[in-house]
Amino acid sequence: MKMNKLGRTDISVSRICLGTMTFGEQNTETEGHDQLDLAEEHGVNFLDSAEMYSFPASAETYGRSEEVVGTWMKKKGNRDRMVIATKICGPGPRFAHIRDGDLKFNKTHIKKAVEDSLRRLQTDYIDLYQTHWPERAANYFGKLDYEHDDSDDQWTPYEETLDAMDEQVTAGNIRAFGVSNETPWGLAEHLRLAETKGLPRAVSIQNPYSLINRVFDVGHSEISIREDCGLLAYSPLSFGVLSGKYLNGQVPDGSRHQLFPDFMRYFMPNGVSATEAYVNLARKHGLVPAEMALAFVNSRRFLTSNIIGATSLEQLKSNLKSEDLSLSDEVLAEIQAIHLSNTNPAP
Repeated sequence: MKMNKLGRTDISVSRICLGTMTFGEQNTETEGHDQLDLAEEHGVNFLDSAEMYSFPASAETYGRSEEVVGTWMKKKGNRDRMVIATKICGPGPRFAHIRDGDLKFNKTHIKKAVEDSLRRLQTDYIDLYQTHWPERAANYFGKLDYEHDDSDDQWTPYEETLDAMDEQVTAGNIRAFGVSNETPWGLAEHLRLAETKGLPRAVSIQNPYSLINRVFDVGHSEISIREDCGLLAYSPLSFGVLSGKYLNGQVPDGSRHQLFPDFMRYFMPNGVSATEAYVNLARKHGLVPAEMALAFVNSRRFLTSNIIGATSLEQLKSNLKSEDLSLSDEVLAEIQAIHLSNTNPAP
């Protein structure tokens, strides 16, 4: 397993990260433990969670994914070998069950969220602590057209957030800070304040990235490379779409799209046609479509780690094989041709 440094820290993480958002909803604790065992056996040392998980968010499963990771580490006695990432929930109408719903990235909320995550994870430190999405209105979760609102000034200033993170670092509760679903301006502003104010520097940015969503290439990639703030790519299979299992109107029993049909981000017509082209390309070259899609993400220079998720051990075994797959120049050229003909159809 290839290892990469997390930003400018001395923390080494596996190029494949296991995402745990299905634990406690689509996967039982036992199934989650089995996935974690398999990932560790394949050299994965990096796990990603969030206080709001299981997905989709609900009061009944709030924090459950962290709890499953915590019981597994306690059983295995391997905390010192794992790098644990988790996130503080941002504001939104679906999160009234979290700290009374008035969610801010201020000292009060960060302190409480960190303490609760530490308890659920059964650990005394978190390796990477991330803001899950911005407090302010901005371009994330598929929104591309930014509309500035001068009245949108109620969000916590970044300097206050970073100062709160600094307190958690000083207390030994977290080792490093990162952002998620952040814009190029947001990332640049975080880095500027860290530099000028001596506050914790963002070591990573967790944003979506896949064959059908390469928005990160446009505004983020140069900052990511020049500032050593690597991408933790989430949804690299775009909700499982790039496996090809949903083509021709198929909706397999127990699949995420069957269970959560309202999440249409990757199922719009342009996304479906692009997926069909990528799946056909993979099969033409004798490749498993999902493995080709993941190997492409692995090949990006700005990548620190590729966050894979699965609901079965069979899926996870296949996804882990992508670590050993190197795409030929011919395949990469054909991928680029498809991309240019149907650019970012599922942002």
